Amino acid sequence: MITVSEAFSILKNNIPTPQEENSALLEARKKTLSQSILSPIHMPPFRQSAMDGYAVGIHDKLTYQIIGEIKAGDAESFILKPGQAVKIFTGAPVPDTAQAMIPIEKVTVTQSVLTVQSVPKLEDNIRPIGEQIKKGELALEKGTELDAAAIGFLAALGITTVPVFKKPSVGIVVTGNELLTPGTPLTYGKVYESNGIMLEAALMDAFFQEVARYTVKDDFESTKNALQTSIEKHDVILVSGGISVGDYDFVAQALQELEVKTLFHKVNQKPGKPLFAGKVNEKMIFALPGNPAACLTCFYVYVLPTLKRISGQITQYEARNSLPLEHHLSVNNSRAQFLKAKITNGKVAILSHQASSMLNTFSTANALVYVVDGNYDLKENELVTVYGVKN
Repeated sequence: MITVSEAFSILKNNIPTPQEENSALLEARKKTLSQSILSPIHMPPFRQSAMDGYAVGIHDKLTYQIIGEIKAGDAESFILKPGQAVKIFTGAPVPDTAQAMIPIEKVTVTQSVLTVQSVPKLEDNIRPIGEQIKKGELALEKGTELDAAAIGFLAALGITTVPVFKKPSVGIVVTGNELLTPGTPLTYGKVYESNGIMLEAALMDAFFQEVARYTVKDDFESTKNALQTSIEKHDVILVSGGISVGDYDFVAQALQELEVKTLFHKVNQKPGKPLFAGKVNEKMIFALPGNPAACLTCFYVYVLPTLKRISGQITQYEARNSLPLEHHLSVNNSRAQFLKAKITNGKVAILSHQASSMLNTFSTANALVYVVDGNYDLKENELVTVYGVKN
């Protein structure tokens, strides 16, 4: 068995090279830029009104003659002489001969005569060309994860496709003779399959959309064939169950026959000791424990950071957060533990039902607390290492 930190180190050294692709802008949501983007235009591309009001040719009087109107999107311009004004709306192009824009609430209008409260200052309320960004300047740098604001910004620059790191496709292979599809009658000795749909949901939560599930019975040929199909079709393969050492656990043997290189098998942790990680032809394979809470714990701690790195994201395996415990905790274990927990008001509480088979408290958890092996006590308000598992 290896330690948790050794498992992290092995995975870091075996991440497949992220692959690049050009993506339509909206489809690039939550993907990572593989190249920096330079602005192809000035933004704004013209002198722009910051609000509704009047663009004026400044002079030393408080009255102006209104000679026209400019709406957003209008291409018509005016040559303003001192003492002349045009009504103008937010986002509309300001004539080159206008020296200021006066907000509508600071003027009075009688027929075609505009009266202002004071002589305006040069360039008041006018957005200059390139105020936000100039042509050729850095818009977004390589490594940026594209969220709604980033996509909106790029769209405003007229960009329709972007170079991004491709998100890996994921195959989920679920093993077990005891598994039934939810919605079918539950018979004696059977349980409903939950790991596959749970893993798919977790992947969708993390914006990995290209996912397929395969269900197989506990026999060698079926297991091997499902794994071979998944390896051929996908970049990352997640196996649920069948990785232990029981008489009907065939995953390890099947992976060996498929020439999957073992990176590690068994980690000194609880839950999730049987965890397997392997690699074949630049594809990553994780065989996760069949117990649901152990399966999901290993997904958040090992699989998700791996998927993010393959997607070009800069992310760490090690937890970066420490929070005070809400209560006293006694640790008595020969293995490191990941404990289901909940963060509330800046403190973290360990939840009940910590068994690797139990998802009931995991469904309300938003964190995992990591504690090293040994026999010791953690006091209330003592800092502990926390892994976040929900946004």
